[in-house]
Amino acid sequence: QLQLVESGGGLVQPGGSLRLSCAASGFTLRSYVIGWFRHAPGKEREGVSCISSSGGSTNYKDSVKGRFTISRDNAKNTVWLQMNSLKPEDTAIYYCAAGRYTTLVRGMYDRWGQGTQVTVSS
Repeated sequence: QLQLVESGGGLVQPGGSLRLSCAASGFTLRSYVIGWFRHAPGKEREGVSCISSSGGSTNYKDSVKGRFTISRDNAKNTVWLQMNSLKPEDTAIYYCAAGRYTTLVRGMYDRWGQGTQVTVSS
């Protein structure tokens, strides 16, 4: 079965950090661009960050630049999203997705994980 699995979400206080992981099973990630998206209640699902298949190119939503870092290890078939200086507005379900283009447009991704909840609250 081909799937992406996110992990690492949880409850954290404002200013804290979390590291999300996206692992693939049944296929290899090395040929894919991987994007992280988030969906907060009452809002559209939005692109947060993405990384090219080689890891040489990354892209970030403006509001997370300088706080979030995306990385990957193709040998481990895993992509990470390090989130620092978290804010309550970062609260959402975070999804990873596989695509072919380095873009934050969700329609360009065709394989999605089930998501992991991130809650930033005191």
